[in-house]
Amino acid sequence: MKETEETKTPPKAVAEKISENQDATQTEMHAAVFPLREAHNLVSDLMTPNPWIYWTDFLFSSMVGWVAFFTALFSPVYSVWQVGAYGIAVLALYRAAIFVHELAHLKKGTFKTFRIVWNCICGIPFMIPSFTYDGVHNDHHRRDVYGTHRDGEYVPFATRKPIEMVGYVLLSFIIPLLLLVRFLLLTPLSYLIPPLRRIVWERASSLTIDPGYKRAENAIRNDHNWRQQELATFLFAFVVVALVLLDVLPFDVLVLWYLVAMMVFILNSLRTLAAHAYRNPGEKPMSHAEQYLDSINIPGNPLVTPLWAPVGLRFHATHHLFMSMPYHNLGKAQRRLVNGLSDNTLYLTTVRAGLWDALKRIWRESSQTATASEKAHHNQ
Repeated sequence: MKETEETKTPPKAVAEKISENQDATQTEMHAAVFPLREAHNLVSDLMTPNPWIYWTDFLFSSMVGWVAFFTALFSPVYSVWQVGAYGIAVLALYRAAIFVHELAHLKKGTFKTFRIVWNCICGIPFMIPSFTYDGVHNDHHRRDVYGTHRDGEYVPFATRKPIEMVGYVLLSFIIPLLLLVRFLLLTPLSYLIPPLRRIVWERASSLTIDPGYKRAENAIRNDHNWRQQELATFLFAFVVVALVLLDVLPFDVLVLWYLVAMMVFILNSLRTLAAHAYRNPGEKPMSHAEQYLDSINIPGNPLVTPLWAPVGLRFHATHHLFMSMPYHNLGKAQRRLVNGLSDNTLYLTTVRAGLWDALKRIWRESSQTATASEKAHHNQ
């Protein structure tokens, strides 16, 4: 079947109708058999990553981001140039940083040079070396872990009070400070105080959304050189802070770094809230099809949506269906599945009209849960 333009699929009217009836049909959807084999046959040729696309996209995003960063740094305070450059730096460096998600999924042992360059240009400067995501994110895709209490990237927000989502987003304001403390102070201390080393690994070495997550000792897939990454991050932070204290670099460098990193984490927290339905309380694992149906696709506008959901993450449900598919093929897979499945009803249930639509829906579900809980408490 010939693929249509991305802006035409799925039809907006169909997507909105399905979204309106999502809650009422949830039980029926989970009981239905998702056409996994048919879906796989439609996209089986899209699983090979193209190194040229990875390198070009990442290097261009990084170059634009860092040029904008230093333009903002040396522009007059609050000038149009500074504000504009700051916005470009946030969006471009956010896109560059999100490549850590691809690193977690690339075939083990591949893209070794790309991993090193990503860490040098982006991961280490932002205190998020790739080992903080490696292994941890892969557990998020395991059928026996996804949506359970062992999944550090899943919190059942839809079954809890809305204030927890607010707290999660507000945490973004201090995450850069916490990362700086972790690598600049806790790294050397943890080697001087052996009992602290285990605590730092379990509690302060993972990019997750669950504050109660404890990283397993063997939660490493590719980054067995994580100690070298940790040391490099410590040295980078130490040198920059020392140069600022010695007046070699202006204090504004740290301020701007903090503001850019903070906004990147805010954008990513909102994107994360829109990535799943977060309905599973965590007592039982979910099947592959249930993982997909608990995830969200937001095709949106091909120019605007990738700004807040970069590197293919607007097709998050499709990614959970085919986690090994490279980001640059997810849009093509989306179009094939919408137009090629003999029955695309279940596939379309994951579609949201936009970020606001996704956030509004999970907020509504969370509010309804809180109200029902309060009524039950009063009736006791």
